[in-house]
Amino acid sequence: MLTTPSLTLRRHLAAPPARVFRAWTDPQEIARWMGPGEVEVLGAEIDARRGGRYRIAMRTPDGEEHHVGGTYREVVKNKKLVFTWAWRSTPERESLVTVSFQPDGEGTILTLMHEQFFDQGARDRHEHGWAGSLAKLEALVSSLV
Repeated sequence: MLTTPSLTLRRHLAAPPARVFRAWTDPQEIARWMGPGEVEVLGAEIDARRGGRYRIAMRTPDGEEHHVGGTYREVVKNKKLVFTWAWRSTPERESLVTVSFQPDGEGTILTLMHEQFFDQGARDRHEHGWAGSLAKLEALVSSLV
């Protein structure tokens, strides 16, 4: 059986699951943290329900635009999101993201699993992107507790 690369990242966030979940499902919130470093979100559309779609447009500091989108396969409020992930430039390389939000005292253990990458290079680029994005998410939800 052929296996494809995947990655799993875990973070402890100093905010309750409801706050962290909202940061993932509110377009204005996601625009504040999605993308590593100085990546800017130009727009986000989110319909966080099973079968709903999302689209996020981002711009890198050098002016390059990137568009990603997909469909929600599972939405359990304040607990779990499962959605497809495909860049507009390579729609045939659809992958799958699962994000879980586990209560931990007054905070949240966030686990992000991204599976079904096209190759190891794609996995490594996404690991960099997700790590930078989650650092920005952590700063955002911690500042608004």
